[in-house]
Amino acid sequence: MEDYELLVQLHQCGTIRSTAKKILLSQPAITQRLKYIEEEWGGEIFVRTSKKLWVTPFGELILSSAREMLQKEEELRTKLAMAEGRVSGTLSIGASSLYSQHFLPEVLQSFTKAYPDVTIDLVTGISSDIRASAYSHQLSIIRGEPIPGFDSIHLFNDPLYVLDVFPLPPLSERPFIEFKTDPDFSRLLERWRHNHQELIHKPTIKVDHFETAKQMMKHGLGMTVLPGSISHKERAAYASLPLVDHEGKAVVRETWACVKPEVRMLPQVNAFLQYLKERSGDDEPPGRAAD
Repeated sequence: MEDYELLVQLHQCGTIRSTAKKILLSQPAITQRLKYIEEEWGGEIFVRTSKKLWVTPFGELILSSAREMLQKEEELRTKLAMAEGRVSGTLSIGASSLYSQHFLPEVLQSFTKAYPDVTIDLVTGISSDIRASAYSHQLSIIRGEPIPGFDSIHLFNDPLYVLDVFPLPPLSERPFIEFKTDPDFSRLLERWRHNHQELIHKPTIKVDHFETAKQMMKHGLGMTVLPGSISHKERAAYASLPLVDHEGKAVVRETWACVKPEVRMLPQVNAFLQYLKERSGDDEPPGRAAD
């Protein structure tokens, strides 16, 4: 099984060097182990170049079998844990960047303390990417709309605010600082901006992350829109206005935990869902995030 895991890691990482960094083994040790595996199977699994490992047709068959065996082993471990009434196994989570950065570390810290036999397999990214890869995870934590066909638990609402170092609405044109996000959030902002022509701004400044947008705003480079959960200190220190729609209702960004119905019965998944339910509230995030 360790050989199978090594082959899968080599394929995912693409180079022996990257694999060595990830699994904390020396490059010579990995090279020697790979040579032994190929000798055992009687064929070349990877073609080695200076920049990448390329899988051979022979290797594709070995890798397919390796993934299948690893999956079967994990399924067996989960069934054994269920039979014994233990909460263990791997919990595969895909989570939005904002939730991962500001809330998930505390959640996982206390959850893994309560369930030390559970191994966390975590992937983070913008919500649209997590949504697109939802079938690759047992549980997805996303912002925006829940995933169709999944069981969804509402975690909290996150009101949105426009912030600036100058008074709002602005007396003159101000640049708008936009950060990379998913299409749903971008459309939400566009609808709001269309309904609030009084906030006329110059062409946008596009940045990579909401934290970058926050720092740009603090230095007077323009206005930006931030979720309330990550802007407590800024709203106390700078000019801010809540986003409202054309009916005067607050514009909020919802956060959901979405799980495939067929895996909800797994002990580690069910335990984590129950844990999230206990900590969630329909109106406010679970505690103030550290700004």
